[in-house]
Order: sequence, then C-alpha cells, then structure tokens
Amino acid sequence: MAPVRAAEPDGTTGARIRDARKAAKLTQQGMAAEIQVSRQTVIAMETGDYAPSVYLAIKVARALGVTVEDLWGN
Repeated sequence: MAPVRAAEPDGTTGARIRDARKAAKLTQQGMAAEIQVSRQTVIAMETGDYAPSVYLAIKVARALGVTVEDLWGN
C-alpha cells in the first residue's frame, strides 16, 4: 500500500512538525527513535509526503510536547 499523501499541498503541517521538532531540540533521528518509526518517515511527514495515522499523530504530538491540534489543526 502506498503512503497517504498529506492533505495540504502547501506543506504547512510539515513545517509545523519541523518547527516543533526543532523547538523540542530533537533531530530527525531522535524524533524517529522517540516515536518508533524510521527517520525516513519523519522526513516524509515534514515534507508532506506522508499523513500519519491518528495513533502516530498522537505519538508525534506527545514527543514534541504539543497537541495534535497544534500540528494538524487549522
């Protein structure tokens, strides 16, 4: 099954994820280890090439110390 493409073509969610990761002082590798995915998955989320499941979105938000709405909300 191919990855699900993120809904926003302008990449705003990916930028919010990247900014929150940097604010949390995590590298892509560090975040990947924290949420138990590959570094490539983190890159794909940050570039808008992958929309995570609800379960993974919650893990991302918790790892970054923000809410899901902060990352994927309007």
